[in-house]
Amino acid sequence: RIEVARNGQGQFYNIKSLGNSRYQIYLDEETVGTIQLDENDHARCESKGCELDMPLLNSIRDAIHAYEKRN
Repeated sequence: RIEVARNGQGQFYNIKSLGNSRYQIYLDEETVGTIQLDENDHARCESKGCELDMPLLNSIRDAIHAYEKRN
């Protein structure tokens, strides 16, 4: 579970690892998309079926990287 700012408010998303640097993104138990991180270029990611805008995806990507770095 991560928190990112959306429209000036904190919003919680649940993240589930799918393996191979792919993550499912949930909001209130509903899937809102999948993100694929590029292991070689941490500033790059791809999304599939996402209902989220790019700034929000970038915040989620950064939060995933920060979490992985700690663990």
